[in-house]
Amino acid sequence: MTPEPRSHCPINLTLEILGDRWSLIILRDIMFAGRRHFRELLTKSEEGISSNILADRLKMLAEQGLITKADDPGHKQKAIYSLTEKAITLLPVLVHLAAWGTRNLPTSPERGIRVRVLEEGGPPLWDRFMDELRAEHLGMPMKQGGEKTPSVRETLRAAYEAAMAKRQAGQAK
Repeated sequence: MTPEPRSHCPINLTLEILGDRWSLIILRDIMFAGRRHFRELLTKSEEGISSNILADRLKMLAEQGLITKADDPGHKQKAIYSLTEKAITLLPVLVHLAAWGTRNLPTSPERGIRVRVLEEGGPPLWDRFMDELRAEHLGMPMKQGGEKTPSVRETLRAAYEAAMAKRQAGQAK
C-alpha cells in the first residue's frame, strides 16, 4: 500500500516519486544510453549504484508506472526494462534539468555537449526523440517520416564522441 502523500502539491507528488538520489539517473540511463538490462544499469553508470538500491528503485519505478519489466526474449535469465509513456514524457523535464545543471554547476564540456544539442534542437528534436523512444520501448510506429537520418541517440553519442576526441587531442599537445 502506498503511504499517504505529505501534500497534494504537484511538485511534492513528483518529488515523492523522483526525488531520491537514483530514480532520475536510472531513467536517464534507460532513455539516453539505451541501457535496458539490470547488469547494464548496474555496471555502466559512472555514479556507481549498488545492486540492492538499483533493484529497489527499478521495482518502485515499475510500481509507479514509469517502467515495465518483461522477460528478455533473447536470454531466458534476463529481464528487459522499458519506459512507459509516462516516463517518455519526462524527456523535456530532463533536458531542462540538465540544462540548468550545465549553466549553474561545474560540468565538463564533454558532459554538457548532449544537453547543448538537445537545447539547440528544442521541442522539435525532443518530439523526434520521444517518437523514437515510443518505437523502441512501446513498439509504436514512428510518426515522423522514414527518412534515413541518424537517430537522436546516435546524434547525441556522435556529439559526445567528438567532444571527447577534441579533449584528448588538446591533452596530447
